[in-house]
Amino acid sequence: MDKVLAVVGNEVILLSDVRGQLLMMAQQDPRVNPNDPQLFQELLDALINEKLLITKAIEDSIVVTDEQIEARWQAFLQTLLQQFGSEDRVEQVYKKSINRIKFELRDDIRNKLLSANLVQQLIGNVSITPKEVEEFYKSYRDSIPKVPETYEIYHLVKNVDVQLDEKKRTFELARNVRDSILRVGNFEGFAARYSQDFATSSKGGDLGWVARGKFFPEFENAAFSLEPGDISRPVETPFGFHLIQVVEKKKDAIHARHILFKISQSTEDYERTRAFLDSLRLVAIENNNFPELARLHSDDKETRGFGGLIGRLPIKEIPSNFREQITKLKDGGISEPIPYNVVQNKPAFHIIYKKATIPEHFATIEQDYDYINSIALDHKKMKIYNDYIQKLRKEIYWEIKK
Repeated sequence: MDKVLAVVGNEVILLSDVRGQLLMMAQQDPRVNPNDPQLFQELLDALINEKLLITKAIEDSIVVTDEQIEARWQAFLQTLLQQFGSEDRVEQVYKKSINRIKFELRDDIRNKLLSANLVQQLIGNVSITPKEVEEFYKSYRDSIPKVPETYEIYHLVKNVDVQLDEKKRTFELARNVRDSILRVGNFEGFAARYSQDFATSSKGGDLGWVARGKFFPEFENAAFSLEPGDISRPVETPFGFHLIQVVEKKKDAIHARHILFKISQSTEDYERTRAFLDSLRLVAIENNNFPELARLHSDDKETRGFGGLIGRLPIKEIPSNFREQITKLKDGGISEPIPYNVVQNKPAFHIIYKKATIPEHFATIEQDYDYINSIALDHKKMKIYNDYIQKLRKEIYWEIKK
């Protein structure tokens, strides 16, 4: 039978809450013993802390909007769909309808957002000074984890650009479909017929409510400039061209439909990009000037100004899709062109320059300042958080039931 384990303000923690988390942890990691009494107590303490934060957030009138809850639910639903494959399979596993799952999770999502927003206010803008980093290093030098073996890596990215004729043809198709919708209406019918966003085409292109900041900037700027019922001219994003119709609009969220027209890349487009990168690779090998070439030719705006420098990365932080190529490269080696599909529907290739391998070593303030800075900042944030929890435990009523 279920029972109340603890009371925090107006919130209760049930035995089923703790057992449910223990079983979930055991399913994800076979090494977890769901009957471990120490782990049970740690989870109970964590839930008490979460309820303290929720209670304080409510006292401080922290607001969580319906749009934020909906956006978090949609993100969770997408995770379920990726894990189980379809809505039908999700309903079979949970033995509930999607709407029922959403209804039952709504309060839990709201509470997690309340506590997360309060923690963000508490430590989101915490920074650390060089003096604090040095003091942290002096105090904890012997307990700082070793710097793992890292690789100093650069890359040069080239997007697969389509021929102008194909892009123009796709734009003209989008414009003609818009003209037809303006003449006869029925945006949903045209979406079902033409849209290449197959996740929404069967629903008339309906995207549902989405919070500001979730779309590509080009899409979002166009959508928020429309009034309900308006239809945009073709808007280009990395996915292709969109026609957007606004259904409803609020200050920080929008309910819209869209029709997506993808711009198709040909085999010739891929081969042309690969051949260009291969020519740059040979030039870099001959002249030892990879950073210079990256500044001139790379399409990656974030690294181009630094000569293509990605950073010094341990093996576990290197993306799995090109981890093997990097480990095989010798220091000073440059890879052949490798697919680099970071942005969905925007294919690209890159070549990788492995400048040096830095062996595992004890951290020093001179060579590993950024590494120590990161650990020191996390330590400072955790101390602020723990001190705040202890403060709440003194201010807010809570009790573990015997």
